[in-house]
Amino acid sequence: MLKELSELIGVSGGERKVREFIRNTIQNDVSEIIEDPYGNLIVRKGKETTPKIMLAAHMDEVGFMISGIEDKGILRFKAIGMSSRVLLAKRILIGKNSITGIIGHKPVHYIKKEEMEKLPEIKDLFIDIGVGSKKEAKKLVQIGDYATFDTKFREYNDIIFGKALDDRIGCYMLIQLIKHTDLPVYYAFTVAEETGLRTARIVAYRISPQIAIAVDTTASGEWPIEKDIPHYPEIGKGCVITITDRSIICDKKLVSLLEETAKKHNIPYQFKRPMIGGTDAGPIHITREGIRTAVIQTPARYIHSPLSIASKKDIEAGIKLLTVSIQKILKEEALWS
Repeated sequence: MLKELSELIGVSGGERKVREFIRNTIQNDVSEIIEDPYGNLIVRKGKETTPKIMLAAHMDEVGFMISGIEDKGILRFKAIGMSSRVLLAKRILIGKNSITGIIGHKPVHYIKKEEMEKLPEIKDLFIDIGVGSKKEAKKLVQIGDYATFDTKFREYNDIIFGKALDDRIGCYMLIQLIKHTDLPVYYAFTVAEETGLRTARIVAYRISPQIAIAVDTTASGEWPIEKDIPHYPEIGKGCVITITDRSIICDKKLVSLLEETAKKHNIPYQFKRPMIGGTDAGPIHITREGIRTAVIQTPARYIHSPLSIASKKDIEAGIKLLTVSIQKILKEEALWS
């Protein structure tokens, strides 16, 4: 299932294929499914409980939108959630028919010496689909079409390689909880997270939970950095608990519960590097009168790029921690109401 989720095209604003796949996969395992006007998929399993709990994972991925077609058939684009440093010479798929293209720049032989010392900007890049005119290009691609990387999923032992692991891993984890546990909670599969955490507030307002946990993916720290700065989190060393990031200071009571539960059940865990990134937890925790919110993530190398690397062991640890933590919260109803 991770393969199917990874290879689906679902750039922010164009998540339909991902939403349909998830709906078809879980529809016989849940009590209610709602698709809201923005395309969020809201799922309830079992009866409502006190406290009301919501888990959220976003369906969208980073990618591109076609913004212009030039006379010679070259395509201009806007990048969603990415830097130009990961784009040069990458194969991509465009639109509903998955038209193949390559991201180009002027040939190296034409680049001036001073230009070699800096990264090209997005506006200097283009997409070549192998045609010679605007008329030919418009038969295949339209302005507003979405595009993403042409990356095939693969596995090696417990390691997975693929695009869109941020946050198809989170979607996979929620699907596994829906299909293999009886946890009476709400599950939200959100859209447009990569364009500024846009729709999680809508979901939180509609469900109005007392407790929410965002289930996402975070960048690992496994690259050469300054001396004495810790390299964490790392893939293969457990799921990741967030204390704080750029969007939230997580509820201290929930953070303590997650850590204590992980220790008690021998679930490998680690902490996120503070003040890096943000998740749907940001808008969720300030919805209505405020919602106790935490974040559980899976570390992955090279998120927001053509290919990411993660460990199935970390994913399994996250699923287990979510399961036992929610069971504990429901048993201690009076402490959370």
